[in-house]
Amino acid sequence: MRGMSAVLTIDRRFNGPPDSANGGYLSGRLAALLSGGLPGADPVAVTLRKPPPLAEPMTVIDGESGLRLSRADTLIAEAAPADLTSATVEPASADEATAAARYYGGLVEHPFPTCFVCGLARPARDGLRLQPGLLPDRADTTAALWRPDASLADRDRVRPEFVWAALDCPGGWTVDLVGRPMVLGRMTAQVRAVPDVGEPCVVVGRLNGRDGRKAFTTTTGYGADDRILGQADAIWIAIT
Repeated sequence: MRGMSAVLTIDRRFNGPPDSANGGYLSGRLAALLSGGLPGADPVAVTLRKPPPLAEPMTVIDGESGLRLSRADTLIAEAAPADLTSATVEPASADEATAAARYYGGLVEHPFPTCFVCGLARPARDGLRLQPGLLPDRADTTAALWRPDASLADRDRVRPEFVWAALDCPGGWTVDLVGRPMVLGRMTAQVRAVPDVGEPCVVVGRLNGRDGRKAFTTTTGYGADDRILGQADAIWIAIT
């Protein structure tokens, strides 16, 4: 029913920058509230207006055009049905993704080293620890190997919001973030399927273009059998 409200609190585990939520994870949570969160649901666009706080209750209002997420009187994010307009990113093999990790920019300098998705300063099995490195033979394209941990699953199937999270950072790292941090501004995504715990998945990202402080990317996640897990178009915004 339109106009109803709910409370959403993001656990501190799921941070991007140290004091705010990972954008992909938060977007997946909002998408679940909007569309039910089942694989195959229609694409959802989430626009981040302010850094989403951690461990603080936020209010979700269901309106005519979608959801509004607020903390006190501050609008944090909006979610609404949308369309994916970009083609999927061509897959890469698990071996190619493993090799690409050596080119991961976060090994040199990471703007948010404790990021739940791509930060390496996390205890083992606490974060996704993706290392999206540029593929040597594909311009502006990253690949990262992802083996989902059991803590991300219900009944051995990974929850859809973690597919959203995995689709986040591999897009950002198609841009050189070393010395110029960027944060997610908008993410439009669709989860088609969810992986099993421990399944060797590959997430590939492609830079589609830039405009001033903005970068435009597409990511696609693939399961071990090359089925598409999900796709996301994103807008990234430089913060320095």
